[in-house]
Amino acid sequence: MASKDEQLTEAHISAALGLLPEWKYQEGLVTVFKTSTSADALALIAAIGRIAEEQNHHPDLEWRYNRVFLRYVSHDAGGQVTQRDVAAAKAVSEAAAKTGAVAQPERYPAS
Repeated sequence: MASKDEQLTEAHISAALGLLPEWKYQEGLVTVFKTSTSADALALIAAIGRIAEEQNHHPDLEWRYNRVFLRYVSHDAGGQVTQRDVAAAKAVSEAAAKTGAVAQPERYPAS
């Protein structure tokens, strides 16, 4: 497996996505989490913020009422996906599951 800072190959990304059904690859690891309310979306964003600070790895994030749009890439690796992105996505998926958020990766806008 690649080091945490090394760009992942397509095969590594595909393998990681096999374990992260809440995410898809679209110029990074992307997803949308839908929550019951706007307040629940903000609580999820706060959880994502704690994860980002713990891991020192921050996503691109947008909040739209009860949906949180996320994209992970390693900017310091030329905007490519690294093991850090996979680890962050896994942690966010676990946090989202605890809040009852539903993943809707197909709702992530096309580039």
